[in-house]
Amino acid sequence: MKPLLANWGFWALLSAAFAALTAIFAKIGVEGVNSDYATFLRTLVVVAVLAAILTAFGEWRPLGTIGARTYLFLGLSGLATGASWLCYFRALKIGDAARVAPIDKLSVVLVALFGVAFLGERLSPPNWLGVGLIACGAVLVAWRG
Repeated sequence: MKPLLANWGFWALLSAAFAALTAIFAKIGVEGVNSDYATFLRTLVVVAVLAAILTAFGEWRPLGTIGARTYLFLGLSGLATGASWLCYFRALKIGDAARVAPIDKLSVVLVALFGVAFLGERLSPPNWLGVGLIACGAVLVAWRG
């Protein structure tokens, strides 16, 4: 059995728990400020925490040791993250966290589709069923009935 800290499932569950807290904390925090400014403040906290982690573990690298392809795709990922955060905070400013977060999690469905289309990943019929159920579940949770 893998040690807990080397298990991707452990980290994925922690990610889900922190993502849930992100929605709740952000919904409360965005009440008194413009959503774009709230995203900016949140980003400063993320940068500071990551800098502290890199420093604590001695993981800083000279920028010249990183390839151009890595820079390109990390840059594109950063742009997508920023756009996602801006949209997410705007949605939270306007809507209920319990409805915004499930729609945001349709990203799970899109990752499956994009993984197949662009990365050549393969999903089995049960995997596709799960993707469909996630999509239906997100819509049902967000539905204002």
